[in-house]
Amino acid sequence: MESTPTYYAKNGNGNGKHRKPYPPALLPDTVTGRVPPHDLSLEQAVLGAAMIDREAMPVIIDILRPESFYREAHATIYRACVQLYGKSEPLDQLTVTQQLRASGELDAVGGSPYISDLTGMVASGANIEYHARIIAQKALQRDMIALGQRTAVTGYDDEQDVFDLLSSLQQAAFDLGNFTQKTATHLGRIGVEVLRNLTDAMQRPDGVTGVPSGIVDLDKATGGWQDTDLIIIAARPGMGKTGAVLCFAVNAAKRGIPVAFFSLEMSAVQLGLRAASSETGIDSRNIKNGRITEDELRRIDECVRGFGNIPVFIDDTPGMTVFELRAKARKLVAKSGVRLIIIDYLQLMTGPNDGRGNREQEVSAISRGLKNLAKELNVPVIALSQLSRAVETRGGSKRPMLSDLRDSGGIEADADLVAFIYRPEYYGIMEDENGRKLKGVAEFIIAKHRHGGLDTVEMTFHEQTTKFTDLIEFPATNTQFPATRPTPSAPMPVNRVEPDDMTIPF
Repeated sequence: MESTPTYYAKNGNGNGKHRKPYPPALLPDTVTGRVPPHDLSLEQAVLGAAMIDREAMPVIIDILRPESFYREAHATIYRACVQLYGKSEPLDQLTVTQQLRASGELDAVGGSPYISDLTGMVASGANIEYHARIIAQKALQRDMIALGQRTAVTGYDDEQDVFDLLSSLQQAAFDLGNFTQKTATHLGRIGVEVLRNLTDAMQRPDGVTGVPSGIVDLDKATGGWQDTDLIIIAARPGMGKTGAVLCFAVNAAKRGIPVAFFSLEMSAVQLGLRAASSETGIDSRNIKNGRITEDELRRIDECVRGFGNIPVFIDDTPGMTVFELRAKARKLVAKSGVRLIIIDYLQLMTGPNDGRGNREQEVSAISRGLKNLAKELNVPVIALSQLSRAVETRGGSKRPMLSDLRDSGGIEADADLVAFIYRPEYYGIMEDENGRKLKGVAEFIIAKHRHGGLDTVEMTFHEQTTKFTDLIEFPATNTQFPATRPTPSAPMPVNRVEPDDMTIPF
């Protein structure tokens, strides 16, 4: 009689390693009366080929895990093959038999006669990759069945928090979609991609190869926000970090680049109000209080109508986990072609709720998850972060440093670019050592840049509208700023973006 299969769930790293059993669930044959998907003959053929063809293991080791085999004895034999392969020892019928004998598992798999039978079932390793992928697909089907049963069983559990259960199931479902391990790419193929990227860059006179911020000097320093990068923008409260990334989002969207904005602090309507103020130049406080003229109302109405043509999608769900954000981001990338993700802000996200670890470990897990998200979706991810109060207690100019990042050193380690927003005027510093007036001047301090040099980019901060633009030099006596300074941009897209059921578009 066939042994009862063990059903496994992947852990959070998504690559299938260190898999652990699911909590006990109903077996398929007790629910549907059907045998779980499997193909014993293919399992036997793959194991036999692995022991007679030395080129077989490099092919199948990236496709199969011991848990991919339905018969427990086959999983044990494959595990022995992997151990021998990992130690660079000869892999054949005799060595596998000896390995199983040494571990005390030979009798459990059917003894040396069964090992001999496996090698006699195949003549070569031809088609082994095709056979291995069928086995992997059968294993995925069994995992899907087990997940469905787990969902049914845990749904009756009143002692656990339903949202914790939902998050766990979402993670398990996501991992099922990533069961195939990513294989290595030959350097020759990578070289072709390098040349393609270089050719594209040569055709861009501004040197911006990523998603533009809309700030000329900043784009020169970064080349634009690059795909797969995690960008951390940190500042103390009141520096205008939300206003900065909102400007970056709108500037990119005006160039036809869809942006997802996950706001854990402000509501979507509040961000819309800020965007209207920024685009019209009308004081945000007057818009909030309704103290505007008829002409200003007309300008705001025209601006808001234009939001329908700007592909910015706002999700203001509070306390999101990395799992929830990843699921929503994947949907937006697939459905709306999103090419930039912004999170405001990192410390308001919820980390893995397993009851272990401290806040620093939780924030580290969040930043690591965001970096993985950027790589998985192949888009830049900008996450805002708070700075510790140590900035306020320091003397001098109070310029922030990497050590001021709040809650975790993991943020600095995971990020490809770390930048600070600093406004001297906030601390009463109205001129520099050369006597230059600093009113309205904001510094974008690039303190870490994995792909380039460190730099400080000066911008103009329009306090009344919380808008950042290219640097404008003002006379010493001037206390009022012009509403905006136009930045280079392409025509706005003509296709209207229709609202999604989970986002609010501009």
